[in-house]
Amino acid sequence: MFHIPVLNGFKELAPHYQILICDIWGVLHNGRSAFDGVVECLSTFKALGGTVLLLSNAPRPSAPIREQLASLGVPKSAYDTIVTSGDLTRDLLEKKSTSSSFPLHHVGPERDMTLFEGLNVACVPIADAKAIVCTGPFDDTTEGPDEYRAYWAPALARRLPFYCANPDLQVQRGDQLIYCAGALAQDYERQGGDVTHLGKPHLPVYEFVSNHLQGLLRSTPPKEKWLAIGDGLMTDILGATRFGIDALLITGGIHEPLLSNEKGEPDSDKIAGQLSTGKLRAKAAMRRLVW
Repeated sequence: MFHIPVLNGFKELAPHYQILICDIWGVLHNGRSAFDGVVECLSTFKALGGTVLLLSNAPRPSAPIREQLASLGVPKSAYDTIVTSGDLTRDLLEKKSTSSSFPLHHVGPERDMTLFEGLNVACVPIADAKAIVCTGPFDDTTEGPDEYRAYWAPALARRLPFYCANPDLQVQRGDQLIYCAGALAQDYERQGGDVTHLGKPHLPVYEFVSNHLQGLLRSTPPKEKWLAIGDGLMTDILGATRFGIDALLITGGIHEPLLSNEKGEPDSDKIAGQLSTGKLRAKAAMRRLVW
């Protein structure tokens, strides 16, 4: 089994990279507050000339995510730009609604309605929709895939395409694991539905990121100078593996019980085992992103 270095600080890796593609939830914060040391780490990398792009599977545009980060203690100065699954979803919906209003059925909480602001779309019942746009359960504190199995029946009968605006299966909110749109999309797909996944680990979001960086920097360094940072094995690390960039695995997030010893510290053997099982690659691991 291959060995995965466990780092004490990001300064050991930082000199080798120019661009960080950094996850947000589970790496920067837990939904309630920023993790200690993470702002200093990103700010130091920027001060040394690096570029920090935050890449989130959040099903909302980047502007409200920026506001949320500030409220959790992550200032705008700690990163250069944000790209979300919501941004990619809006790009798709803009193309669908070029000539007339696009009728869609939204499944998700009210707070995600910012996804549709300024777009030529109409939120309608399933019977009148041309597609489903799912940002998560209506109530992610109590609902998961089981509550939606029968709900999808009319959409499946009409063969409605399903646009998943957050491919995460679950995220950690404080001490609670909550279901995301990816879990609902997975069930829709299992029942024979057609799903378009608009976020990590699927390649379209990385091409979207590449175009975004090109516009921001005018020219982008080769992929050898990119580093993905994330806590999700099947989102952040799988996405980096597919796209062909290095990855740093943060073990203190969604998979902490799988990747840690009894003291809560990263366990290199467990990490290597999980990566090998998923045919994933990571350059190194850390419990938290600190300098």
